[in-house]
Amino acid sequence: MKQRPSIALLIESSNSYARGLLRGVMSYIHEHHPWSIYLPEHGRGSVPVNWLNSWHGDGIIARIENEKIAEAVVNSGVPAVDVSAARLAPSLPWVETDDRAIASLAAQHLVERGFQHYAFCGDDRFNWSRWREDHFQSCIKDAGFTCHIYPQAKGRKKTIPWEQEQKRLSEWIRQLPKPVGIMACYDIKAQQLLDVCRTINVSVPEEVAIIGVDNDEILCNLSEPPLSSVIPNTRLTGYEAAALLDRMIAGQTVSSECHLIKPLGIETRQSTDIQAIDDKFISDAVCFIRQYACDGINVQDVLKSVPLSRRVLESRFQKFIGRSPHEEIMRIRLDRVKQLLEETDLSLIEIAERTGFRHPEYLNVAFKKQTGITPGTFRREQKQTR
Repeated sequence: MKQRPSIALLIESSNSYARGLLRGVMSYIHEHHPWSIYLPEHGRGSVPVNWLNSWHGDGIIARIENEKIAEAVVNSGVPAVDVSAARLAPSLPWVETDDRAIASLAAQHLVERGFQHYAFCGDDRFNWSRWREDHFQSCIKDAGFTCHIYPQAKGRKKTIPWEQEQKRLSEWIRQLPKPVGIMACYDIKAQQLLDVCRTINVSVPEEVAIIGVDNDEILCNLSEPPLSSVIPNTRLTGYEAAALLDRMIAGQTVSSECHLIKPLGIETRQSTDIQAIDDKFISDAVCFIRQYACDGINVQDVLKSVPLSRRVLESRFQKFIGRSPHEEIMRIRLDRVKQLLEETDLSLIEIAERTGFRHPEYLNVAFKKQTGITPGTFRREQKQTR
């Protein structure tokens, strides 16, 4: 009976990106032939443990984040594939997300929303952040605009204390021209920006729209407001790495050039769900609607929040938003209804109460008018696709 190849995975499981890589490796194994997997407890950038020096396995897939891991993996003498952007083992095949394509998607997403001002917030300790910054800045320049770059602390190698970083981010956001569309190098940095905006009372997305990268669903949906994010194809990245390693184990020659995997798209959430608005009164009205739509407000309540007549409000709303104030209120309510139908087991009566509908019958009619199906049908369909 043929012995299974013994494969070590030096990939952490503490973040969404790395877990996606592991799912891709798992998919390859399930579709082809079984491997004997060794997945040690491993943090991002952890130094290799002693077992690797005397390990006699058949292959390694690793996120090589420091020189010691690079040295240990190369010295092991077994076939190995690198899935880190640090590129510390250039002799190894390398599978990575396509940062040019990621930056291009984020730039297009923000430009489509009509912004005149753009910015990038990165972390120059990482290659992927620097590459995304360069590509995003190039895309914005090609679109005819200027991109403001978050200034990095010179020579830093370690994480800056949050209090210090928060102060620097606050000062940067305050001085940016607004409204502004910002690409953050990844979701964690984007969440930090959202926290800072909330602290200094800068409205998102009305004054600052923010998009991250990785689409970490827990992180994005715990953010306030929920964070839009580019979706990297991490499953395919892990799958391709496993396929390359399999070929190497079989004795085939594999090029050490980079194998780039394009992103899947963008998950749009509230942090960029807006058109850039130069009209302060309409921007204020939109902000009011987003904050109170599910409290049962109507257009008359909106008029009390801005010094405009109903006719002027309706006209300017159509010009900047493409919808009437009433349609915007209903859109936000029904988006919240969909979220509650998908993520909870609340009854229709309870959902109606939480989203500003006086009666579940009215909710049912409004929902079917927008989607073509009833709330019950929508909930069943969502459960079937999980």
